[in-house]
Amino acid sequence: MKNENIKKFWVLVSLLIGPLIFYLLILTGKNDFRRLPILKNNIIDVKTLEPNQNVSFKDHITIVCFFGENLLLHKTNALNLNEKIYKHFNGFKKFQFVVVLPNGTEQKADELKKDLSFNTDIKNWHFIHTSKDKIDLLFKSFGTDLKLDKNSYMPQAFIIDKTASLRGRNQDKDFKNGMLYGYNAETVSEIHQKMIDDVKILLAEYRLALKKNKKKEVFKNPYKTK
Repeated sequence: MKNENIKKFWVLVSLLIGPLIFYLLILTGKNDFRRLPILKNNIIDVKTLEPNQNVSFKDHITIVCFFGENLLLHKTNALNLNEKIYKHFNGFKKFQFVVVLPNGTEQKADELKKDLSFNTDIKNWHFIHTSKDKIDLLFKSFGTDLKLDKNSYMPQAFIIDKTASLRGRNQDKDFKNGMLYGYNAETVSEIHQKMIDDVKILLAEYRLALKKNKKKEVFKNPYKTK
């Protein structure tokens, strides 16, 4: 009978103390969460190209596209990204799309906006019109091995983080030297198989950082109220 009581005692202790120890290990343990690699720092901020358009990479998670002069020929790119990326992640704070276009494409851009706005709130789609020289300057700051065509078109969409750094993959077996700078929007497969996952990883990074900051505030002032 005595042995049975001792067993019950230790079972009770393990039930009470076990979860507490586990929680403390989570708080103090190292986090091995996978992060999306930074491929290039200090991308030129789109705001410096056309300050009056009031759009910036800073403090935003941005998907950048270059649809070129003949953007309506590449409407599928926009629709693919809208369906697979924008609609899925638009609920996150400071998430935006920026399409950089040559001057003179304003009317075509309006037509594309009408197509995108079907059953979609496109307030976080931003269309920036500027000179081809400025578009080239912006794109070169990405530091990729890719090139815009003569119409300032590029099939890839790019992920820029809140510090204006280019994110992507540096160990992707499907690409030369493992470098995946941008995601081909002409095909749904690459968006679905790679881009969605990478955007999720980046958003999770910021969620984790936010949680850590909140924990630090709690430990600094444990009596702080909301």
